[in-house]
Amino acid sequence: MTPSEIAAGLPHLPGVYRMLGKAGDVLYVGKAIDLRKRVSSYFQRTETLSPRIRLMVAQVCGIETTVTRSESEALLLENNLIKSLSPRYNILFRDDKSYPYLMLSGHAFPRLGFFRGNPDRRHRHFGPFPNAGAVRESMQLLQKVFRLRTCEDSVFAHRSRPCLLHQIHRCTAPCVGLIGEAAYAEDVRGAELFLGGEEDAVFERLDRRMADAAAALRYEEAAVYRDRISALRKVRERQYVSDESGRDADVIAFGAAGGVCCVNLVMIRGGHHLGDKNFFPQNADGAEPAQVLEAFLAQHYLMHPVPPQVIVGESVAVEGLQDMLSQRAGRRIQISTNPIGDRRVWLQMAAKNAGLGAGQRQARKTGDAGRLQALQQGLELPESVQRIECFDISHTQGEAAVASCVVYDRGSMQNGEYRRFNIRDAAPGDDYGAMREALTRRYRRVVSGEGKMPDLVMIDGGEGQLGVAVEVLAELGLSEVSVLGVAKGVSRKPGMEQLLMPGRGQPFRLAADDPGLHLIQQIRDEAHRFAIEGHRARRGRARNTSPLEGIPGVGARRRQRLLARFGGLRGLVAAGIDELAQVEGISQALAERIYSELH
Repeated sequence: MTPSEIAAGLPHLPGVYRMLGKAGDVLYVGKAIDLRKRVSSYFQRTETLSPRIRLMVAQVCGIETTVTRSESEALLLENNLIKSLSPRYNILFRDDKSYPYLMLSGHAFPRLGFFRGNPDRRHRHFGPFPNAGAVRESMQLLQKVFRLRTCEDSVFAHRSRPCLLHQIHRCTAPCVGLIGEAAYAEDVRGAELFLGGEEDAVFERLDRRMADAAAALRYEEAAVYRDRISALRKVRERQYVSDESGRDADVIAFGAAGGVCCVNLVMIRGGHHLGDKNFFPQNADGAEPAQVLEAFLAQHYLMHPVPPQVIVGESVAVEGLQDMLSQRAGRRIQISTNPIGDRRVWLQMAAKNAGLGAGQRQARKTGDAGRLQALQQGLELPESVQRIECFDISHTQGEAAVASCVVYDRGSMQNGEYRRFNIRDAAPGDDYGAMREALTRRYRRVVSGEGKMPDLVMIDGGEGQLGVAVEVLAELGLSEVSVLGVAKGVSRKPGMEQLLMPGRGQPFRLAADDPGLHLIQQIRDEAHRFAIEGHRARRGRARNTSPLEGIPGVGARRRQRLLARFGGLRGLVAAGIDELAQVEGISQALAERIYSELH
Protein backbone atom coordinates (compact mmCIF):
# COMPACT_ATOMS: atom_id res chain seq x y z
CA MET A 1 0.00 0.00 0.00
CA THR A 2 1.14 3.53 -0.71
CA PRO A 3 1.37 6.05 2.15
CA SER A 4 -1.73 7.90 0.87
CA GLU A 5 -3.71 4.63 0.84
CA ILE A 6 -2.56 3.88 4.39
CA ALA A 7 -3.67 7.38 5.46
CA ALA A 8 -7.12 6.88 3.91
CA GLY A 9 -7.67 3.81 6.06
CA LEU A 10 -6.81 5.42 9.39
CA PRO A 11 -9.54 6.00 12.04
CA HIS A 12 -11.06 9.36 12.99
CA LEU A 13 -9.48 9.15 16.47
CA PRO A 14 -6.76 11.00 18.38
CA GLY A 15 -3.32 9.46 18.32
CA VAL A 16 0.31 9.57 17.22
CA TYR A 17 1.68 8.79 13.75
CA ARG A 18 5.21 7.87 12.66
CA MET A 19 6.44 8.49 9.10
CA LEU A 20 8.89 5.77 8.04
CA GLY A 21 11.66 5.86 5.43
CA LYS A 22 12.78 3.13 3.03
CA ALA A 23 15.01 1.46 5.64
CA GLY A 24 12.25 1.54 8.27
CA ASP A 25 13.83 4.49 10.10
CA VAL A 26 11.48 7.03 11.67
CA LEU A 27 11.54 10.29 9.72
CA TYR A 28 8.91 12.21 11.66
CA VAL A 29 6.63 11.79 14.68
CA GLY A 30 3.41 13.80 14.98
CA LYS A 31 0.18 13.93 16.95
CA ALA A 32 -3.40 14.42 15.74
CA ILE A 33 -6.90 14.91 17.12
CA ASP A 34 -8.11 13.07 14.01
CA LEU A 35 -5.50 10.70 12.60
CA ARG A 36 -7.11 10.25 9.17
CA LYS A 37 -7.55 13.97 8.49
CA ARG A 38 -4.12 14.94 9.77
CA VAL A 39 -2.07 12.25 8.01
CA SER A 40 -4.05 12.52 4.75
CA SER A 41 -3.30 16.26 4.60
CA TYR A 42 0.36 15.46 3.90
CA PHE A 43 -0.51 13.76 0.60
CA GLN A 44 -3.37 15.93 -0.73
CA ARG A 45 -1.98 19.45 -1.30
CA THR A 46 1.77 19.14 -1.01
CA GLU A 47 2.34 22.63 -2.48
CA THR A 48 1.04 24.16 0.78
CA LEU A 49 3.64 22.32 2.85
CA SER A 50 6.93 23.89 3.89
CA PRO A 51 10.02 22.84 1.89
CA ARG A 52 11.31 20.84 4.85
CA ILE A 53 8.07 18.83 5.18
CA ARG A 54 7.80 18.36 1.38
CA LEU A 55 11.26 16.81 1.43
CA MET A 56 10.18 14.51 4.25
CA VAL A 57 6.95 13.44 2.47
CA ALA A 58 8.95 12.50 -0.64
CA GLN A 59 10.89 9.97 1.44
CA VAL A 60 7.91 8.37 3.26
CA CYS A 61 7.48 4.67 2.50
CA GLY A 62 5.32 3.63 5.43
CA ILE A 63 3.19 4.94 8.29
CA GLU A 64 2.66 3.57 11.80
CA THR A 65 0.03 4.90 14.22
CA THR A 66 -0.93 4.58 17.87
CA VAL A 67 -4.45 5.51 18.97
CA THR A 68 -4.78 7.39 22.30
CA ARG A 69 -7.67 8.39 24.50
CA SER A 70 -7.17 12.16 24.25
CA GLU A 71 -5.14 14.91 22.62
CA SER A 72 -3.08 15.48 25.78
CA GLU A 73 -2.22 11.78 25.94
CA ALA A 74 -1.20 11.92 22.26
CA LEU A 75 0.99 14.96 22.98
CA LEU A 76 2.74 13.15 25.83
CA LEU A 77 3.35 10.03 23.73
CA GLU A 78 4.55 12.14 20.79
CA ASN A 79 7.23 13.83 22.84
CA ASN A 80 8.34 10.62 24.51
CA LEU A 81 8.87 9.15 21.03
CA ILE A 82 10.68 12.26 19.81
CA LYS A 83 13.05 12.07 22.78
CA SER A 84 13.78 8.38 22.27
CA LEU A 85 13.90 8.25 18.43
CA SER A 86 15.30 11.71 17.52
CA PRO A 87 13.62 11.79 14.06
CA ARG A 88 15.50 13.92 11.56
CA TYR A 89 12.48 16.07 10.60
CA ASN A 90 11.21 16.86 14.11
CA ILE A 91 12.28 20.02 15.90
CA LEU A 92 14.57 18.80 18.68
CA PHE A 93 15.77 20.49 21.85
CA ARG A 94 18.79 18.96 23.51
CA ASP A 95 18.21 17.55 27.00
CA ASP A 96 19.87 19.73 29.59
CA LYS A 97 21.12 18.77 33.01
CA SER A 98 18.67 19.11 35.85
CA TYR A 99 18.31 22.71 36.99
CA PRO A 100 20.07 23.80 40.19
CA TYR A 101 18.24 24.71 43.40
CA LEU A 102 19.12 26.68 46.49
CA MET A 103 18.75 24.49 49.58
CA LEU A 104 18.22 25.09 53.29
CA SER A 105 19.02 21.84 55.10
CA GLY A 106 16.83 20.35 57.81
CA HIS A 107 19.43 20.59 60.60
CA ALA A 108 19.12 22.44 63.90
CA PHE A 109 21.38 25.07 62.32
CA PRO A 110 20.35 24.78 58.64
CA ARG A 111 23.04 24.98 55.98
CA LEU A 112 22.60 27.16 52.91
CA GLY A 113 23.79 25.20 49.89
CA PHE A 114 23.73 24.47 46.17
CA PHE A 115 21.67 21.46 45.10
CA ARG A 116 21.07 19.69 41.80
CA GLY A 117 18.88 16.60 41.34
CA ASN A 118 15.61 15.36 42.82
CA PRO A 119 14.67 17.48 45.88
CA ASP A 120 14.95 15.73 49.24
CA ARG A 121 11.92 16.12 51.51
CA ARG A 122 14.13 16.49 54.58
CA HIS A 123 15.37 19.84 53.26
CA ARG A 124 13.75 22.97 51.82
CA HIS A 125 14.48 23.81 48.20
CA PHE A 126 14.00 27.07 46.32
CA GLY A 127 14.10 27.38 42.55
CA PRO A 128 14.79 26.05 40.07
CA PHE A 129 17.36 28.57 38.85
CA PRO A 130 18.38 28.82 35.16
CA ASN A 131 22.07 28.25 35.91
CA ALA A 132 24.58 27.69 38.69
CA GLY A 133 25.72 31.32 38.57
CA ALA A 134 22.25 32.54 39.56
CA VAL A 135 22.27 30.18 42.57
CA ARG A 136 25.69 31.35 43.74
CA GLU A 137 24.68 35.00 43.35
CA SER A 138 21.63 34.39 45.54
CA MET A 139 23.76 32.53 48.09
CA GLN A 140 26.16 35.48 48.32
CA LEU A 141 23.22 37.82 48.87
CA LEU A 142 21.72 35.66 51.61
CA GLN A 143 25.10 35.33 53.31
CA LYS A 144 25.47 39.10 53.30
CA VAL A 145 21.97 39.77 54.70
CA PHE A 146 21.19 36.74 56.87
CA ARG A 147 24.68 35.31 57.54
CA LEU A 148 23.74 31.64 57.27
CA ARG A 149 26.38 28.92 57.30
CA THR A 150 27.42 27.29 54.02
CA CYS A 151 30.01 24.81 55.36
CA GLU A 152 29.62 21.03 55.05
CA ASP A 153 28.35 19.15 58.10
CA SER A 154 31.74 17.46 58.65
CA VAL A 155 33.42 20.89 58.87
CA PHE A 156 30.63 22.35 61.00
CA ALA A 157 30.88 19.53 63.58
CA HIS A 158 34.64 19.88 64.10
CA ARG A 159 35.24 23.64 64.20
CA SER A 160 37.01 24.94 67.29
CA ARG A 161 37.06 28.61 66.26
CA PRO A 162 35.17 30.80 63.76
CA CYS A 163 36.19 30.60 60.11
CA LEU A 164 37.05 33.40 57.70
CA LEU A 165 33.39 33.87 56.67
CA HIS A 166 32.57 34.95 60.22
CA GLN A 167 35.45 37.42 60.19
CA ILE A 168 34.15 39.09 57.01
CA HIS A 169 30.58 39.18 58.39
CA ARG A 170 29.11 36.46 56.17
CA CYS A 171 28.30 33.91 58.91
CA THR A 172 27.20 34.13 62.55
CA ALA A 173 29.40 31.14 63.52
CA PRO A 174 26.83 28.74 64.99
CA CYS A 175 29.57 26.08 64.83
CA VAL A 176 31.24 27.53 67.96
CA GLY A 177 28.11 28.78 69.71
CA LEU A 178 28.36 32.48 68.88
CA ILE A 179 24.63 32.50 68.06
CA GLY A 180 21.83 30.58 69.73
CA GLU A 181 19.45 28.20 67.96
CA ALA A 182 16.46 30.55 68.33
CA ALA A 183 18.30 33.58 66.92
CA TYR A 184 19.69 31.53 64.05
CA ALA A 185 16.20 30.19 63.29
CA GLU A 186 15.02 33.80 63.06
CA ASP A 187 17.64 34.46 60.35
CA VAL A 188 16.64 31.27 58.53
CA ARG A 189 13.00 32.34 58.61
CA GLY A 190 13.96 35.70 57.11
CA ALA A 191 15.81 33.95 54.28
CA GLU A 192 12.78 31.72 53.61
CA LEU A 193 10.46 34.72 53.43
CA PHE A 194 12.80 36.54 51.05
CA LEU A 195 13.13 33.51 48.75
CA GLY A 196 9.35 33.14 48.81
CA GLY A 197 8.88 36.72 47.59
CA GLU A 198 7.66 38.16 50.92
CA GLU A 199 10.19 40.99 51.10
CA ASP A 200 7.86 43.30 53.06
CA ALA A 201 7.67 40.75 55.89
CA VAL A 202 11.48 40.49 55.90
CA PHE A 203 11.85 44.28 56.16
CA GLU A 204 9.35 44.36 59.03
CA ARG A 205 11.28 41.70 60.94
CA LEU A 206 14.62 43.43 60.43
CA ASP A 207 13.16 46.84 61.33
CA ARG A 208 11.72 45.39 64.53
CA ARG A 209 15.02 43.76 65.52
CA MET A 210 16.90 47.02 64.78
CA ALA A 211 14.46 49.02 66.90
CA ASP A 212 14.68 46.53 69.79
CA ALA A 213 18.48 46.64 69.73
CA ALA A 214 18.50 50.46 69.66
CA ALA A 215 15.98 50.65 72.54
CA ALA A 216 18.27 48.39 74.61
CA LEU A 217 21.24 50.67 73.76
CA ARG A 218 22.91 47.90 71.70
CA TYR A 219 23.85 50.34 68.98
CA GLU A 220 26.45 48.15 67.25
CA GLU A 221 23.86 45.41 66.85
CA ALA A 222 21.32 47.95 65.58
CA ALA A 223 23.89 49.13 63.01
CA VAL A 224 24.27 45.55 61.78
CA TYR A 225 20.52 45.32 61.12
CA ARG A 226 20.59 48.72 59.44
CA ASP A 227 23.30 47.51 57.04
CA ARG A 228 21.32 44.34 56.31
CA ILE A 229 18.23 46.37 55.44
CA SER A 230 20.28 48.62 53.15
CA ALA A 231 21.82 45.64 51.33
CA LEU A 232 18.43 44.02 50.91
CA ARG A 233 16.90 47.19 49.44
CA LYS A 234 19.69 47.41 46.85
CA VAL A 235 19.18 43.82 45.79
CA ARG A 236 15.41 44.27 45.64
CA GLU A 237 15.81 47.23 43.31
CA ARG A 238 18.00 45.11 41.00
CA GLN A 239 16.10 41.80 41.08
CA TYR A 240 12.49 42.58 41.87
CA VAL A 241 9.92 42.25 39.09
CA SER A 242 6.58 44.03 39.51
CA ASP A 243 3.66 41.61 39.55
CA GLU A 244 0.38 42.05 41.34
CA SER A 245 -0.40 38.31 41.36
CA GLY A 246 2.84 37.24 43.02
CA ARG A 247 2.77 33.88 41.17
CA ASP A 248 5.80 32.05 39.86
CA ALA A 249 6.07 32.21 36.07
CA ASP A 250 8.19 31.25 33.09
CA VAL A 251 8.37 33.64 30.14
CA ILE A 252 9.25 32.09 26.77
CA ALA A 253 9.97 33.97 23.54
CA PHE A 254 11.27 33.18 20.06
CA GLY A 255 14.01 34.98 18.13
CA ALA A 256 15.76 34.36 14.81
CA ALA A 257 18.74 35.77 12.93
CA GLY A 258 20.24 34.56 9.65
CA GLY A 259 18.47 31.20 9.79
CA VAL A 260 19.37 30.54 13.44
CA CYS A 261 16.44 30.05 15.85
CA CYS A 262 16.62 30.76 19.57
CA VAL A 263 14.15 30.25 22.41
CA ASN A 264 14.73 32.38 25.52
CA LEU A 265 13.39 31.17 28.88
CA VAL A 266 13.08 33.73 31.70
CA MET A 267 12.44 32.36 35.19
CA ILE A 268 10.52 34.49 37.70
CA ARG A 269 10.08 33.05 41.19
CA GLY A 270 8.58 34.84 44.17
CA GLY A 271 8.70 38.17 42.37
CA HIS A 272 12.42 37.80 41.57
CA HIS A 273 13.97 37.61 38.13
CA LEU A 274 16.29 34.62 38.66
CA GLY A 275 17.85 34.85 35.20
CA ASP A 276 17.33 33.51 31.70
CA LYS A 277 18.65 30.76 29.44
CA ASN A 278 18.84 30.38 25.65
CA PHE A 279 17.95 27.16 23.81
CA PHE A 280 18.81 26.43 20.18
CA PRO A 281 16.69 23.80 18.42
CA GLN A 282 17.87 21.31 15.81
CA ASN A 283 15.97 20.60 12.58
CA ALA A 284 14.10 23.91 12.80
CA ASP A 285 14.95 25.24 9.32
CA GLY A 286 11.84 26.84 7.81
CA ALA A 287 9.69 26.16 10.89
CA GLU A 288 7.21 28.77 12.10
CA PRO A 289 7.88 30.43 15.51
CA ALA A 290 4.71 28.88 16.97
CA GLN A 291 5.88 25.39 15.90
CA VAL A 292 9.26 25.91 17.58
CA LEU A 293 7.66 27.15 20.81
CA GLU A 294 5.14 24.28 20.88
CA ALA A 295 8.01 21.81 20.53
CA PHE A 296 9.93 23.57 23.30
CA LEU A 297 6.98 23.63 25.72
CA ALA A 298 6.25 19.94 25.31
CA GLN A 299 9.86 18.70 25.34
CA HIS A 300 11.21 21.00 28.06
CA TYR A 301 8.44 20.49 30.59
CA LEU A 302 8.43 16.78 29.96
CA MET A 303 11.78 16.80 31.82
CA HIS A 304 11.55 19.79 34.19
CA PRO A 305 9.07 21.29 36.71
CA VAL A 306 6.50 23.70 35.34
CA PRO A 307 5.36 26.83 37.26
CA PRO A 308 1.67 27.77 37.60
CA GLN A 309 1.91 30.29 34.77
CA VAL A 310 3.74 30.08 31.42
CA ILE A 311 3.79 33.18 29.22
CA VAL A 312 4.49 32.55 25.52
CA GLY A 313 5.21 35.04 22.76
CA GLU A 314 3.34 33.30 19.93
CA SER A 315 -0.17 31.89 19.40
CA VAL A 316 0.53 28.24 20.16
CA ALA A 317 -2.09 25.47 20.40
CA VAL A 318 -2.78 26.05 24.09
CA GLU A 319 -5.53 23.62 25.07
CA GLY A 320 -3.74 20.28 24.58
CA LEU A 321 -0.53 21.62 26.10
CA GLN A 322 -2.33 23.00 29.14
CA ASP A 323 -4.08 19.72 29.78
CA MET A 324 -0.88 17.69 29.46
CA LEU A 325 1.18 20.01 31.67
CA SER A 326 -1.61 20.23 34.26
CA GLN A 327 -1.84 16.44 34.45
CA ARG A 328 1.92 16.11 34.92
CA ALA A 329 2.10 18.88 37.52
CA GLY A 330 -0.99 17.77 39.44
CA ARG A 331 -2.39 21.31 39.41
CA ARG A 332 -3.85 23.79 36.94
CA ILE A 333 -1.27 25.30 34.58
CA GLN A 334 -2.13 28.46 32.67
CA ILE A 335 -0.47 29.24 29.32
CA SER A 336 -0.87 32.89 28.32
CA THR A 337 -0.21 33.92 24.70
CA ASN A 338 -1.44 37.52 24.79
CA PRO A 339 -0.37 39.00 28.15
CA ILE A 340 -1.03 42.56 29.27
CA GLY A 341 0.63 44.99 31.63
CA ASP A 342 3.80 43.83 33.38
CA ARG A 343 3.68 40.43 31.73
CA ARG A 344 3.87 42.03 28.29
CA VAL A 345 7.02 43.87 29.43
CA TRP A 346 8.51 40.55 30.59
CA LEU A 347 7.72 39.04 27.18
CA GLN A 348 9.33 41.93 25.33
CA MET A 349 12.44 41.47 27.46
CA ALA A 350 12.54 37.72 26.65
CA ALA A 351 12.00 38.39 22.92
CA LYS A 352 14.91 40.84 22.90
CA ASN A 353 17.12 38.29 24.64
CA ALA A 354 16.10 35.61 22.13
CA GLY A 355 16.95 37.89 19.20
CA LEU A 356 20.34 38.74 20.71
CA GLY A 357 21.03 35.06 21.38
CA ALA A 358 20.21 34.10 17.79
CA GLY A 359 22.41 36.89 16.47
CA GLN A 360 25.35 35.85 18.63
CA ARG A 361 24.99 32.19 17.62
CA GLN A 362 24.80 33.20 13.94
CA ALA A 363 27.96 35.29 14.25
CA ARG A 364 29.73 32.40 15.97
CA LYS A 365 28.46 29.98 13.34
CA THR A 366 29.78 32.18 10.56
CA GLY A 367 33.14 32.36 12.31
CA ASP A 368 33.21 28.58 12.80
CA ALA A 369 32.45 28.05 9.11
CA GLY A 370 35.42 30.24 8.22
CA ARG A 371 37.70 28.36 10.60
CA LEU A 372 36.59 25.00 9.20
CA GLN A 373 37.18 26.22 5.66
CA ALA A 374 40.66 27.44 6.64
CA LEU A 375 41.37 24.04 8.22
CA GLN A 376 40.29 22.25 5.05
CA GLN A 377 42.61 24.45 2.98
CA GLY A 378 45.55 24.25 5.38
CA LEU A 379 45.41 20.44 5.60
CA GLU A 380 44.49 20.03 1.92
CA LEU A 381 41.26 18.24 2.81
CA PRO A 382 38.07 18.13 0.71
CA GLU A 383 35.10 20.36 1.57
CA SER A 384 33.18 17.25 2.62
CA VAL A 385 35.23 17.09 5.84
CA GLN A 386 32.78 18.31 8.49
CA ARG A 387 32.87 15.87 11.41
CA ILE A 388 36.08 15.79 13.48
CA GLU A 389 36.73 13.44 16.41
CA CYS A 390 39.72 14.05 18.68
CA PHE A 391 41.34 11.67 21.21
CA ASP A 392 43.55 12.29 24.22
CA ILE A 393 44.90 10.13 27.08
CA SER A 394 45.19 11.27 30.70
CA HIS A 395 46.80 9.46 33.66
CA THR A 396 49.09 10.04 36.63
CA GLN A 397 52.23 7.91 36.25
CA GLY A 398 50.10 5.24 34.63
CA GLU A 399 47.38 5.28 37.31
CA ALA A 400 43.66 5.43 36.34
CA ALA A 401 44.25 6.03 32.63
CA VAL A 402 41.27 7.51 30.77
CA ALA A 403 40.90 8.25 27.06
CA SER A 404 38.59 10.98 25.81
CA CYS A 405 36.84 11.37 22.48
CA VAL A 406 35.28 14.76 21.70
CA VAL A 407 33.26 15.57 18.58
CA TYR A 408 33.14 18.69 16.40
CA ASP A 409 30.29 18.62 13.89
CA ARG A 410 27.76 20.99 12.30
CA GLY A 411 29.99 23.96 13.14
CA SER A 412 30.29 23.41 16.92
CA MET A 413 31.37 21.03 19.64
CA GLN A 414 28.75 18.30 20.14
CA ASN A 415 28.89 17.74 23.91
CA GLY A 416 26.20 15.09 23.87
CA GLU A 417 28.37 12.87 21.65
CA TYR A 418 31.50 12.99 23.82
CA ARG A 419 32.73 9.62 25.15
CA ARG A 420 35.29 8.47 27.72
CA PHE A 421 37.04 5.11 27.85
CA ASN A 422 38.50 3.69 31.07
CA ILE A 423 41.67 1.95 29.88
CA ARG A 424 41.59 -1.66 31.04
CA ASP A 425 43.95 -3.74 28.88
CA ALA A 426 46.96 -1.50 28.21
CA ALA A 427 49.87 -1.61 30.65
CA PRO A 428 50.16 1.35 33.06
CA GLY A 429 51.99 4.20 31.35
CA ASP A 430 51.67 2.68 27.86
CA ASP A 431 50.21 5.63 25.95
CA TYR A 432 50.39 3.82 22.63
CA GLY A 433 48.51 0.82 24.01
CA ALA A 434 45.93 3.09 25.64
CA MET A 435 45.38 4.95 22.36
CA ARG A 436 45.04 1.66 20.49
CA GLU A 437 42.45 0.40 22.98
CA ALA A 438 40.38 3.61 22.85
CA LEU A 439 40.39 3.83 19.05
CA THR A 440 39.54 0.16 18.66
CA ARG A 441 36.62 0.35 21.09
CA ARG A 442 35.30 3.56 19.50
CA TYR A 443 35.45 2.56 15.84
CA ARG A 444 34.52 -1.07 16.27
CA ARG A 445 31.10 0.25 17.32
CA VAL A 446 30.99 2.68 14.39
CA VAL A 447 31.78 -0.10 11.93
CA SER A 448 28.96 -2.19 13.44
CA GLY A 449 26.53 0.68 12.74
CA GLU A 450 26.21 2.15 16.28
CA GLY A 451 27.56 5.62 15.49
CA LYS A 452 28.49 8.18 12.85
CA MET A 453 31.62 7.89 10.73
CA PRO A 454 34.09 10.79 11.25
CA ASP A 455 35.63 12.70 8.35
CA LEU A 456 38.82 13.45 10.29
CA VAL A 457 40.34 11.71 13.33
CA MET A 458 42.61 13.99 15.36
CA ILE A 459 45.14 12.58 17.85
CA ASP A 460 46.73 14.64 20.60
CA GLY A 461 50.24 13.25 20.19
CA GLY A 462 53.20 12.78 17.93
CA GLU A 463 54.38 10.29 15.35
CA GLY A 464 53.94 7.21 17.56
CA GLN A 465 50.31 7.92 18.43
CA LEU A 466 49.58 8.83 14.81
CA GLY A 467 51.01 5.49 13.65
CA VAL A 468 48.78 3.64 16.13
CA ALA A 469 45.71 5.47 14.80
CA VAL A 470 46.55 4.63 11.18
CA GLU A 471 47.03 0.95 12.08
CA VAL A 472 43.76 0.68 14.01
CA LEU A 473 41.70 2.36 11.28
CA ALA A 474 43.31 0.13 8.63
CA GLU A 475 42.51 -3.00 10.66
CA LEU A 476 38.85 -1.90 10.87
CA GLY A 477 38.61 -1.12 7.15
CA LEU A 478 38.51 2.67 7.65
CA SER A 479 41.66 3.61 5.74
CA GLU A 480 39.77 6.32 3.83
CA VAL A 481 39.29 8.39 7.01
CA SER A 482 41.82 11.25 7.27
CA VAL A 483 44.07 11.27 10.36
CA LEU A 484 45.88 14.22 11.96
CA GLY A 485 48.44 14.17 14.76
CA VAL A 486 48.90 17.34 16.85
CA ALA A 487 52.23 17.55 18.68
CA LYS A 488 53.06 20.49 20.96
CA GLY A 489 56.39 21.24 19.33
CA VAL A 490 59.78 21.92 20.92
CA SER A 491 58.76 25.07 22.84
CA ARG A 492 55.33 23.65 23.77
CA LYS A 493 53.78 27.10 23.20
CA PRO A 494 50.37 27.71 21.59
CA GLY A 495 50.82 28.52 17.93
CA MET A 496 53.94 26.35 17.62
CA GLU A 497 52.09 23.02 17.22
CA GLN A 498 53.58 20.53 14.80
CA LEU A 499 51.03 18.75 12.60
CA LEU A 500 51.52 15.27 11.19
CA MET A 501 49.50 13.48 8.50
CA PRO A 502 50.13 10.15 6.75
CA GLY A 503 51.79 10.68 3.40
CA ARG A 504 52.88 14.28 4.16
CA GLY A 505 56.45 13.35 5.13
CA GLN A 506 57.91 15.78 7.68
CA PRO A 507 55.79 17.54 10.33
CA PHE A 508 54.45 20.91 9.22
CA ARG A 509 52.96 23.98 10.87
CA LEU A 510 50.19 26.47 10.23
CA ALA A 511 50.68 30.15 10.97
CA ALA A 512 49.99 31.13 14.57
CA ASP A 513 47.11 33.39 13.43
CA ASP A 514 45.63 30.84 11.02
CA PRO A 515 41.89 30.30 11.79
CA GLY A 516 42.31 26.62 10.94
CA LEU A 517 44.98 26.25 13.65
CA HIS A 518 42.68 28.00 16.12
CA LEU A 519 40.02 25.37 15.42
CA ILE A 520 42.57 22.58 15.94
CA GLN A 521 43.61 24.14 19.25
CA GLN A 522 40.00 24.45 20.42
CA ILE A 523 39.20 20.81 19.67
CA ARG A 524 42.52 19.57 21.10
CA ASP A 525 42.10 21.58 24.32
CA GLU A 526 38.53 20.31 24.74
CA ALA A 527 39.74 16.69 24.39
CA HIS A 528 42.43 17.39 26.97
CA ARG A 529 39.96 18.93 29.42
CA PHE A 530 37.49 16.10 29.03
CA ALA A 531 40.20 13.46 29.53
CA ILE A 532 41.55 15.14 32.68
CA GLU A 533 38.07 15.36 34.23
CA GLY A 534 37.50 11.66 33.63
CA HIS A 535 40.94 10.71 34.96
CA ARG A 536 40.53 12.72 38.15
CA ALA A 537 37.12 11.19 38.79
CA ARG A 538 38.43 7.65 38.21
CA ARG A 539 41.50 8.25 40.36
CA GLY A 540 39.35 9.69 43.15
CA ARG A 541 37.04 6.69 43.10
CA ALA A 542 39.98 4.30 43.20
CA ARG A 543 41.58 6.06 46.15
CA ASN A 544 38.32 6.21 48.09
CA THR A 545 37.53 2.52 47.62
CA SER A 546 38.89 -0.17 49.95
CA PRO A 547 40.46 -3.22 48.23
CA LEU A 548 38.40 -5.32 50.65
CA GLU A 549 35.14 -4.22 48.98
CA GLY A 550 35.64 -6.47 45.97
CA ILE A 551 36.25 -9.66 47.94
CA PRO A 552 33.21 -12.00 48.04
CA GLY A 553 32.13 -12.81 51.59
CA VAL A 554 33.66 -9.68 53.14
CA GLY A 555 30.85 -7.33 54.03
CA ALA A 556 30.87 -4.05 55.91
CA ARG A 557 30.99 -5.62 59.37
CA ARG A 558 33.87 -7.98 58.53
CA ARG A 559 35.81 -5.15 56.89
CA GLN A 560 35.39 -3.10 60.05
CA ARG A 561 36.64 -5.95 62.25
CA LEU A 562 39.66 -6.61 60.04
CA LEU A 563 40.72 -2.96 59.89
CA ALA A 564 40.17 -2.50 63.63
CA ARG A 565 42.20 -5.65 64.47
CA PHE A 566 45.23 -4.72 62.35
CA GLY A 567 45.10 -0.94 62.70
CA GLY A 568 44.33 -0.15 59.07
CA LEU A 569 45.01 -1.44 55.58
CA ARG A 570 48.80 -1.46 55.86
CA GLY A 571 48.72 -3.74 58.91
CA LEU A 572 46.10 -5.91 57.23
CA VAL A 573 48.30 -6.43 54.15
CA ALA A 574 51.24 -7.40 56.39
CA ALA A 575 49.18 -10.05 58.27
CA GLY A 576 49.47 -13.74 57.46
CA ILE A 577 46.65 -16.21 56.74
CA ASP A 578 46.64 -17.62 60.28
CA GLU A 579 46.43 -14.14 61.78
CA LEU A 580 43.52 -13.27 59.48
CA ALA A 581 41.68 -16.44 60.50
CA GLN A 582 41.81 -15.38 64.16
CA VAL A 583 39.47 -12.45 63.48
CA GLU A 584 35.85 -13.08 64.46
CA GLY A 585 33.76 -14.18 61.46
CA ILE A 586 36.77 -15.00 59.24
CA SER A 587 37.09 -18.70 58.37
CA GLN A 588 40.32 -20.33 57.19
CA ALA A 589 39.04 -20.46 53.60
CA LEU A 590 37.97 -16.80 53.70
CA ALA A 591 41.33 -15.83 55.22
CA GLU A 592 43.12 -17.54 52.33
CA ARG A 593 40.88 -15.70 49.84
CA ILE A 594 41.56 -12.31 51.50
CA TYR A 595 45.31 -12.95 51.56
CA SER A 596 45.27 -13.94 47.90
CA GLU A 597 43.33 -10.83 46.86
CA LEU A 598 45.63 -8.48 48.79
CA HIS A 599 48.88 -9.91 47.43
